[in-house]
Amino acid sequence: MAPKRPKGAGAFPKPVESPAPSRPDPSELYAALDLGTNSCRMLIAQPKGNQFHVVDSFSKSVQLGAGLEKYGRLSRSSMNRTISALRVCQQKIRRHEVTRMRLVATEACRRAHNSRDFIRQVKRETGLTLEIIQPEEEARLAVISCAPLVSTKTDQLLVVDIGGGSTELVWIDLTAVPSFERPRAIMRLHAGFHPKDSPFPAARVVDWISVPLGVATLRDQFSDVESDSARYALMSWFFEENLAEFAPYKDEQTREGFQIVGTSGTVTTVAASHLGLKRYDRNKVDGLRMTSDQIEKVIAGYLHLGPEGRRADPRIGLDRQALIMSGAAILQALLRCWPTDRLSVADRGLREGLLYAQMSADGALEDGPF
Repeated sequence: MAPKRPKGAGAFPKPVESPAPSRPDPSELYAALDLGTNSCRMLIAQPKGNQFHVVDSFSKSVQLGAGLEKYGRLSRSSMNRTISALRVCQQKIRRHEVTRMRLVATEACRRAHNSRDFIRQVKRETGLTLEIIQPEEEARLAVISCAPLVSTKTDQLLVVDIGGGSTELVWIDLTAVPSFERPRAIMRLHAGFHPKDSPFPAARVVDWISVPLGVATLRDQFSDVESDSARYALMSWFFEENLAEFAPYKDEQTREGFQIVGTSGTVTTVAASHLGLKRYDRNKVDGLRMTSDQIEKVIAGYLHLGPEGRRADPRIGLDRQALIMSGAAILQALLRCWPTDRLSVADRGLREGLLYAQMSADGALEDGPF
């Protein structure tokens, strides 16, 4: 039985991953698969009100992008690992008789010279048709997945999705949208960053950027630096250098009315460390708000632990320990540019965005406040 949420937590939405009460009608089901540089993740879900219930899920670290930075190709071993994971996904889709789905691949497949061959091999061996999506759509899907976490008091919103191979940032101006409509205005971006002929007040996308550096690719760029602290500092500096073309980069923001929503394994791991969780609990992490100072304290603790200490820290976990410092370097660079007392932690991302987009396009979600 999950622990009760603390008093006052009702301001955040209930987790969408709550199980459906009975075996659903297959005609009501949707599937979303996100094949990234590091992980393969899938959700099968059923619309419920203006949210959804997850019926089945899958997540596995496949390291599809291992060696990509050096050779520019997907290796045979990484493709084999990934296809084994995709077979499990295919079995789940077939067992639930899902017919409506989007199965997407991101940065590793965008960059690899042999990605088309890999996509054909996946189709041949699993029957699944993967679609390589472009950075703008990846950014847009990450944004709409976070709509339930957007505060009605937010005027300026920065959504950050730290992936394995790239990091997407989207800056949104909500000042023209009535406060009670702001989360809903984010959801309406499923139609595009610049929707036309909308009868509703629109969220304005000021700028967005896809930086070709994620936790795996940034780590690999500085793998030859022996000093742990020097490697961390170089990674953070290098990532900030890549933000120079992002329009709001030089703009000072007041903390009042400004919110960052961070979606990634890095952000959720930092949140779990801040809470002192020995075992990860999504109910406590998703929707948690943290200040810049709290995040800096956690990162300083990681540096103090060193590589051996981080490997032994149960709050970080074995799957994340090799990537946590490159992710922390990205996060710290963002907080140097835009310090905030309202960083919202999102345990959600591309899969949830894919589901929301499909369900919204079909009219399967009820209209109303989150």
